[in-house]
Amino acid sequence: MAMTMTQKILAAHAGLDTVKAGQLIMADLDLVLGNDITSPVAINEFNKNGFESIFDKNKVALVMDHFVPNKDIKAAQQCKQCRTFARRFDVTNYFDVGDMGIEHALLPEKGLVAPGELVIGADSHTCTYGALGAFSTGVGSTDMAAGMATGKGWFKVPSAIKFDLVGALKPHVSGKDVILHIIGMIGVDGALYRSMEFSGEGLKSLSIDDRLCMANMAIEAGAKNGIFEVDDITLSYVGERVAREFKVYKADDDAEYDEVYTINLSEIESTVACPHLPENTKLACELEDIVPDQVVIGSCTNGRISDMEAAAKYLAGKHVAKGVRCIIIPATQTIYKECIKRGYIDTFIDAGCVVSTPTCGPCLGGYMGILAEDEIAVATTNRNFVGRMGHITSKIYLASPEVAAATAVAGHIVDPSRI
Repeated sequence: MAMTMTQKILAAHAGLDTVKAGQLIMADLDLVLGNDITSPVAINEFNKNGFESIFDKNKVALVMDHFVPNKDIKAAQQCKQCRTFARRFDVTNYFDVGDMGIEHALLPEKGLVAPGELVIGADSHTCTYGALGAFSTGVGSTDMAAGMATGKGWFKVPSAIKFDLVGALKPHVSGKDVILHIIGMIGVDGALYRSMEFSGEGLKSLSIDDRLCMANMAIEAGAKNGIFEVDDITLSYVGERVAREFKVYKADDDAEYDEVYTINLSEIESTVACPHLPENTKLACELEDIVPDQVVIGSCTNGRISDMEAAAKYLAGKHVAKGVRCIIIPATQTIYKECIKRGYIDTFIDAGCVVSTPTCGPCLGGYMGILAEDEIAVATTNRNFVGRMGHITSKIYLASPEVAAATAVAGHIVDPSRI
C-alpha cells in the first residue's frame, strides 16, 4: 500500500508494514518534550498515576523558555517543579537559565531531532521538527506524562496535503512569507488534522531556517504536522549535529493526497497576516498606513541566525522610528553569541532596539513586551489572536524579519523591497 512520508514514519514506529489514514495506532517515541508551562501539568499527572520511572532519560527534553528568567513567583514555582523532576530522574536534556533557548530552535540546534524520528511535545508548535523530515506533533500534557513513562503514544494516522514547490524565492522574501501565503490560501482549518507535506525542486531555494519557520506554522493551518522531504540541505544540517543513526523516509510516487497544490516560490511577495487570524493575509505593500507601537523580532518561528541577519541588514546604520519600540530576541544562547560575534548586537542597540535573553516572552503575552490597550505590534511570531500579546483591544500583524525590521525603521508597515 502506497504511503506518504508521515504514514511511513508512523508505520515504522508502530511496527507495522503499512498504515492508512484514519487508523488508530500505538507508536514508539524518539523524544518527549515539555516546557515550563506544560511540564508541571504533565508531572502532576505522572505522579498522580503512580509512575516511578521515565522510559529513557535521554529521550525526554524539558526546556524552560516561556517565563524564563522567571517573571514572577508562579513562574518560579513552575520551573522549580520541573527542575526537581529533572534531578529526580537524571533527565539528560534539561535546559534552564544560562543554557536554555526557545525550545523549537534549541532542539534542532542540539541535534536532538533527526530525519525519520517521531517526536511529541506538550506545545502546539512541536510540528517545527518536520523541517528535518521527522514526524513531530503537539500533544496535551496528559499524553506527555504517558509518553515520559512508557515511551509510547496513541495516534490517528492523518491523511495528507501535498505542496509541490517550484521556482525560487525573490530577494527580501523568506519562508515566513511562503507559509503566510499558504495559510492565507487554504485557511486556518484548511489542513485540519492532516499532514502538510512539502517537496519539489523549489526546496533548493529554502534554507533549513526557512523550513523550520514553515513547519512551525503548520499548526496555524490546523495541520497535525508539517514535514519536508529530506534533501542535501537537510542532511548537511543534521550531519553537523546528529551522531546517531537515522532513517530517511520518502513518500511513494503513488501516495494518496487529499489535495495537491503547486506553489511557485518566485511569485511570493512580502506577506503580512492582519488581526486576528493568520489566514487574514495581505501584501505588505497594501498595509503602509499601519503604524505600529511595537516591533518584535524573535520567537520559535523567526529567532534563528538568518532572521537576526535579516533584521541587522535593515537596521544597520539606521534608527528605529520615533514612537516605535523594537524588541529583538535571539532564540538560543548560541544564536545570541553568534550575533555578538557578527556585530549584530551593536547594530541593534545602536539602532535603538532592546535585545533580550532567549525567551518566548511576548509571543504568548507572557512578558518582555506586553501590549497595552489599542496598541499595535508587528511581530515575527506565529499567532495574532485577540489578546495574544496583551490587552484584548491590541492588534498583531504577523510578518517576516525583513518586513518587521524595515517597518521598525520606516515607522509603518513597508515592503522591504522598496527601501
